[in-house]
Amino acid sequence: MASIDVTDLSISFPLYHGDARSLKQYAKQGLTDRFGHDERGRAAVEALRTVSFSLRPGDRLGLVGRNGAGKTTLLRALAGIYEPVKGRVQVRGRLGTLLDTSLGMNPLLTGRENIRLRCLFHGLSAAAGKEVERDVEEFSDLGPFMDLPINAWSSGMSVRLAFGLATAIMPQILIMDEWIMAGDGWFLRRAGERLGGMVDQSEIMVLSSHSPTILDRWCNRLIWMENGMIRMDGTVTDVLSAYLGVSWEKEKAAMEEKGSTD
Repeated sequence: MASIDVTDLSISFPLYHGDARSLKQYAKQGLTDRFGHDERGRAAVEALRTVSFSLRPGDRLGLVGRNGAGKTTLLRALAGIYEPVKGRVQVRGRLGTLLDTSLGMNPLLTGRENIRLRCLFHGLSAAAGKEVERDVEEFSDLGPFMDLPINAWSSGMSVRLAFGLATAIMPQILIMDEWIMAGDGWFLRRAGERLGGMVDQSEIMVLSSHSPTILDRWCNRLIWMENGMIRMDGTVTDVLSAYLGVSWEKEKAAMEEKGSTD
């Protein structure tokens, strides 16, 4: 059974030239409470501070907050990219991540070669690997570009390949950042259909997004991050209403009514 347990998680990044910085400038921006010192006495940015929560099968967690609130740092900690300075992160289950289009990709290899390498990493059989390759090729619709090095592709094409590959191999735990919503209209329609099925089949999902509509559609729980800490943890309606400063139910109803009249 998949699970995530985060206990008093704290992550900080040392500022190697911190002594030369003007903290007065940061004070004007309201950022000084994010600064501290690490165990070696160096100035450090406290990206996450004593974050705790647990997830079990059926949980669809959304992360909301302003830029710099700690959402992406938290996702990367869950994915094992960042190690805790204090506290603990325990993740049980097969993990799938949609955090960075270049994550796990070799830009010097072709799209097809990158797919095959990913399949080998997951220990798939030759037959299963061929099925993944066909699935990703059909979804991404990249045509002859599949046989060109991905460093010759546009960023949008890389997103299509990365998304198609990440969603072709079903994880127990799905972790996503908001870059998946950066594609064109064609991609968003296709991605929405594909991701909807994947969310249904995964045991746990964690998604960071600035879009209330996306969070409302795919999540059943939200955490509002602020200054590296959890400000609120609750239902989608309650957290969005507090974060936006308006009733989310009324806002959603107004949006639906406007959509029906357009």
